[in-house]
Amino acid sequence: MDHRVREVLKEVNQVIIGKEDVTKKVLMAFLSDGHVLLEDVPGVGKTTMALSFSKALGLSYKRIQFTPDVMPSDVLGFYYYNKETESFTYRPGAVMTQILLADELNRTSSRTQSALLEAMEEKQVTVDGYTHPLPDPFFVIATQNPTGSAGTQTLPQSQLDRFMIMLSMGYPDLKEEILLLQDRGSADPLDMVSTVLTEDDLVRIRKEIREIEVSPLIYQYIAMLAAATRKHDLVEVGVSPRGSLALCRMAKAGAYLAGRDYVIPEDVQAVLGDVFGHRLILKARARLTDHVVEDILREILTSVSVPDVRKK
Repeated sequence: MDHRVREVLKEVNQVIIGKEDVTKKVLMAFLSDGHVLLEDVPGVGKTTMALSFSKALGLSYKRIQFTPDVMPSDVLGFYYYNKETESFTYRPGAVMTQILLADELNRTSSRTQSALLEAMEEKQVTVDGYTHPLPDPFFVIATQNPTGSAGTQTLPQSQLDRFMIMLSMGYPDLKEEILLLQDRGSADPLDMVSTVLTEDDLVRIRKEIREIEVSPLIYQYIAMLAAATRKHDLVEVGVSPRGSLALCRMAKAGAYLAGRDYVIPEDVQAVLGDVFGHRLILKARARLTDHVVEDILREILTSVSVPDVRKK
């Protein structure tokens, strides 16, 4: 393991106080070539976290604030007639960056949401018949306001499935908020964030994570957990194969950050709720009996036998 990966978290955590578990999982998703959805109220530090990661990783950063009037061309870019060259020139959209903060994604139209999510999946954009590859790496941290907030449109399940994990930062506790107030009183903590890794380092680290060993028993464990969501009597729609792949990739990243070159069941269990939670659609009677996704996933974890993959 490249120990500078932990230095990235150290740099980010000096700005984002008390959210070590969230920042760790965001980094794991990035190293797994996935994207993150944050469901939170405004003002808890989502923008600051994205900026901190861009500085620590040495990557370009853009932010787009989604509103009902944001168009797909704002996201993807468009062609305009350039009088100087007497030809049409491509003007890149917000996605032409390495880290994109897509703020309040569920406030914009479904058409604009789809434009971003298709670019995330395909790693390229097509405008007027011309294809433009996205930068590599390309990482989206999208935010959505809690369901039911004024002016929001719920993301369709097919679009939620494009995000590797969904997290919530939440409010700081009293001690953390006091520290935050003290830190912001004299200086901007973002000025203290140093770049830790190069793009070449990131390419190598991602390759090392892909090569983390996963035993057949772990593959079976992940598949059984996914199957259990599909068979549960309170679940209308269970986890797709894309969700199973995301769980495997996140478990590999967890093993890497733990300094191992192989996955153990605890790596899978640690991220199960973050990977599977937003992919489940519960039946109406689940709500009537006060069952929530977290309850069902805890039940599934206890019902599926845990393999023994300890190194002899």
